Amino acid sequence: MQQDNRQLIANSGAGYFFKGFELIRMKGIRRFVLVPLTVNLLLFSIAFYFMFLQLEHYIGLILAWLPEMLSWLSYVIWPVSVLFLLVFFSFIFSSVANWIAAPFNGLLSEKMEAMLSGKTAPSGGALDIVKDIPRTLGREWCKLKYYLPRAIGFLLLYWILPVIGQVLWFMFLAWMMAVQYKDYPFDNHKIPFGEMRTALKQHQGMSYSFGIMAALFSMIPLVNLIVMPVAICGATALWVDHYQKEFAARTY
Repeated sequence: MQQDNRQLIANSGAGYFFKGFELIRMKGIRRFVLVPLTVNLLLFSIAFYFMFLQLEHYIGLILAWLPEMLSWLSYVIWPVSVLFLLVFFSFIFSSVANWIAAPFNGLLSEKMEAMLSGKTAPSGGALDIVKDIPRTLGREWCKLKYYLPRAIGFLLLYWILPVIGQVLWFMFLAWMMAVQYKDYPFDNHKIPFGEMRTALKQHQGMSYSFGIMAALFSMIPLVNLIVMPVAICGATALWVDHYQKEFAARTY
């Protein structure tokens, strides 16, 4: 029974995310992890520096607007604001990092898929990366267009209905994490963005559990620096096991 439970967890979306920690250490993969890791290191260092530098100042401004009888709200505003900024900054700067590192992320997924499938990995030279930039950035633009209008709605709910809004915002964030990272192997096979989303919805439980782990680890300082390559490798392993047979042979 315990072995069956371990197998069930290993084959879940969360299990594939944790598998990414093992895959990034594989020989031949580490050098493709370096660029996304460097991008994340720079961006997250800048993001969290300014976040903690400015947090006290802005919270002070908010509390100054409150009448004396509502001063007790400071005990609520602080933790809610810290949580919101942590989640918001983590996702925003992850998005920026994904834009910058998108061509390298696609190449990392391509190499990972080849190794897991037992196929010959493509050469992946600098010229290939440059040639893929327009396509990969176009794909990131599709994700941004999908994300922005929904994010605005969930952010409004976050403040209007604090408890329910926070839960909905986090679940939306988890979904977007799944979309972001599971999309790389789909994009490598030229599968349209809308069709990719449909495929993810058909396995919603797996997608959400993968995205929840990615979102949670993105909120942990220092650990969040390696979430990008870990999630890409884990998502590629998930593609190989659950989507490859259906989509890999298709041509667009």
